[in-house]
Amino acid sequence: MTFDGFLPREQFDSLLKELTQQGFQCLGPTVKDDAIGYAPISSSNDFPLGIQDLQNPGHYQLKPNTKARWFDWANGPQALKPLVFTPEETLWQVKRDEKSKLSFKSAQPSAQATAIIGVRACDLAALALQDQHFLNKNATDEAYQTRRESLFLIAVNCTQPAETCFCVASGDGPNATDHFDLLLDECDEGFALTTGSDKGKQVVKHLSLQPVSATQQKEIASATQIAIKKQTRNLPQTNIQELLYRAYDSERWQAIAERCLSCGNCTAVCPTCFCHSEHDEPSADGSHTRHFRQWDSCFTQGHSYIHGIVLRSNTSSRYRQWLTHKFAGWIEQYGRSGCVGCGRCISWCPVGIDVTEELHLLAKEEHHAS
Repeated sequence: MTFDGFLPREQFDSLLKELTQQGFQCLGPTVKDDAIGYAPISSSNDFPLGIQDLQNPGHYQLKPNTKARWFDWANGPQALKPLVFTPEETLWQVKRDEKSKLSFKSAQPSAQATAIIGVRACDLAALALQDQHFLNKNATDEAYQTRRESLFLIAVNCTQPAETCFCVASGDGPNATDHFDLLLDECDEGFALTTGSDKGKQVVKHLSLQPVSATQQKEIASATQIAIKKQTRNLPQTNIQELLYRAYDSERWQAIAERCLSCGNCTAVCPTCFCHSEHDEPSADGSHTRHFRQWDSCFTQGHSYIHGIVLRSNTSSRYRQWLTHKFAGWIEQYGRSGCVGCGRCISWCPVGIDVTEELHLLAKEEHHAS
């Protein structure tokens, strides 16, 4: 990948100014409620300076570090998903006039042009999967499409993976390779910039960039190798898809269920999960009704309810459904696993269930049985 130039840290706000002039609202990482998430920013002073995240199974914590950097953390609970597939939105409304005649009106999606700064490689991979689902040429989701086309994505290569990250094993990081408009590599003095689209080139041509020095290039390459070596979690070296299909009757599912709360946290923070339910909300006077969709989870009882029957009535069957679909069923649907190795489901699970550990235990169980 060829660098377009180097932007000194003290000139970073010139990038934000150019994005604003081109009509983009800027969203960037900020600290709120003791976690890192995207929020509107007006200057680089809003970034989490010298902050690092500590993540382990069932544990997420922010702490200061000695580096005066803005992106020296792995990820927060929020990926790109809520910015394109909103947690709740109206699909259509029906109104009743004075003569009781009904009129239906579809919701008209709209979105403001938005530049998102600090996107990680795992979340770009997740967005590509969401695109496959929602932008299917045979059934395009107009609301998703409208929001997706409004985005200008500024990725940052990850140099500080969390203990729960395994994007190297999933093949989705730590470096971004595509699906971005602009890519940043953070150094102590500033950022090496790489354009990934025509929109990115239109922004960069208005910036005063310096050449990327040989020393900076060496620092960037070294940081990538360190990030790769830091990841200790991995996936079984076997055909996971076939492993999960064969493990349908495994006793391991019940062992997991004895810990799992069926809370749905893993699906809420997962950047690829897209299950939703649809509901009607009538007004108290019966004059109108709103039909809306909201995020759902395969861990809820209602998710598998069909004509008076709950197909997955216990936690063991729900966890089996989630893990098998994520690592096996997705391959048949989308040509790859639905996991991008971000580790959020591990960090944000209240009881610390680790998907990589469970996959290894299933593989070990099968090996001992053979």
